[in-house]
Amino acid sequence: MKMDWSQFIGRMLNITMYENYGVVYGKSENEHPTFYEIVFKTGKLVAAYDEGLLLEAKRDEQSYNIFVPFSSMKCVEIF
Repeated sequence: MKMDWSQFIGRMLNITMYENYGVVYGKSENEHPTFYEIVFKTGKLVAAYDEGLLLEAKRDEQSYNIFVPFSSMKCVEIF
């Protein structure tokens, strides 16, 4: 079953992951990707693609775009 995620753009999501590792990319080209261990990812849904969801998360007063593939998602809570 395919879900229409566009109706949730702008809403906060809490995604529980199957994997324990993720990647964060900064908004500027000078910021390198950061790899870290994760169990879940929380952020505002900014875009939905056939392969996964793009979240915007804030940490340490900076915004990060995080792409989460559908194959990595175990559960999604929508706030």
